[in-house]
Amino acid sequence: MTTISSPWKVDAATSYANQNLAQTTTKRNDVIQMDGFLTLLTAQMRYQDPFEPMDNSQMVAQMAQFSSLSAQTESNSLLGDISQSLAGSRMSDAANWIGRSMLVESNIATPDRTGAYAGELALGMDAGNVAVDLVNATGQTVKTIELGQQVEGLVPFFWDGRDDAGNLIGGEALQVRVRGTTPLATATWASIAAVQSPASGTDARLITALGNFAPTDALRIG
Repeated sequence: MTTISSPWKVDAATSYANQNLAQTTTKRNDVIQMDGFLTLLTAQMRYQDPFEPMDNSQMVAQMAQFSSLSAQTESNSLLGDISQSLAGSRMSDAANWIGRSMLVESNIATPDRTGAYAGELALGMDAGNVAVDLVNATGQTVKTIELGQQVEGLVPFFWDGRDDAGNLIGGEALQVRVRGTTPLATATWASIAAVQSPASGTDARLITALGNFAPTDALRIG
């Protein structure tokens, strides 16, 4: 398993080699390859009945099949190369997200590199006296964010991680509890620390303090 983290990046050649090492190739008995087809055609011509030789129409038909098989093999090879190229491109794009933040659906908030917490509520209706409590692992409310009257839609919340005296008091994962309404969904921002590329060639995973996510899990990138 190859992990890319800033500032190091795995080049495309190494990534392709690692993927090949993790794959096993098996031969199928129900599919004939181009060289096998040529062998059968040659044997047929060699051992045909001299008094009833294969006519020209049969020869043309089999050569047409041979040509079609050759074109299909080249097409499959080209499609494989294109697939590898696109996979490398997606991996490179995901690596550019390192150091940025992603908004993901979660009721757990983690601090960014400045110690701040941020997220978003999806409200299905207007609500009054909305508040967000950030609660630690022992059940203690570390911070209450008063949001007041809110209309239906997306409502952001933010806390800089400091008390009234400016002292940093956060620094840990906190549970998001909403009062005054029941949101349709809760999402929080998480910093992207690294990008993980499985050797199997499956999609890259974005590594954050909230866990590992697929790029498609990101509601927004900040």
